[in-house]
Amino acid sequence: MFIDLSIEVKNFNKKNVLKNGDKIPFGHLGTHFDVMNKEFPLEYIKRKGLIFDVSKIIERDIDLKDIDSSRIEKDMFIGFYTGYIEREEYGTNKYFNEHPQLSNNLIEKLISKQISIIGLDFAGLRRGKEHTPKDQYCADYGVFVVENLCNLKKILGEEKYKYFDVNVYPIKFSGLTGLPCRVVGEL
Repeated sequence: MFIDLSIEVKNFNKKNVLKNGDKIPFGHLGTHFDVMNKEFPLEYIKRKGLIFDVSKIIERDIDLKDIDSSRIEKDMFIGFYTGYIEREEYGTNKYFNEHPQLSNNLIEKLISKQISIIGLDFAGLRRGKEHTPKDQYCADYGVFVVENLCNLKKILGEEKYKYFDVNVYPIKFSGLTGLPCRVVGEL
């Protein structure tokens, strides 16, 4: 079974992004990778994935203690289901500025595990001034961040974590810090 994890961008979403976002929409509209100054490796198109349900974590950063990092393997796609994209309309000011974020020690652990991709159902690893530098930091270690995923609950079901296969198809743009992409989970 295939599950589309890419958000559908509609005209009203696009208008919200243009009004509330600080990025040019070509690379950062909808589900996209923050590739920074790197090139997305073709071998990252198909990955073993693992999604963690962290939807109960509120009013604090999602931290290493909230997941079982022993389940993480090298080269994996690691996703975080918070439910945020289901609660807050994509593209609004609140969506961009009040989203959940991963703690720095969790990000460090993911990098140390040599994963390939971090998948989020919200607007970024960190908020505000920390967003871009943290994306660049991850990219420097070969870890790409895909933002604005949806339908992660369809993969998880009622589980706290779930393994699955994930396919990622970025558009072949160059010179941008973001690449729109289609992300498809396979159970």
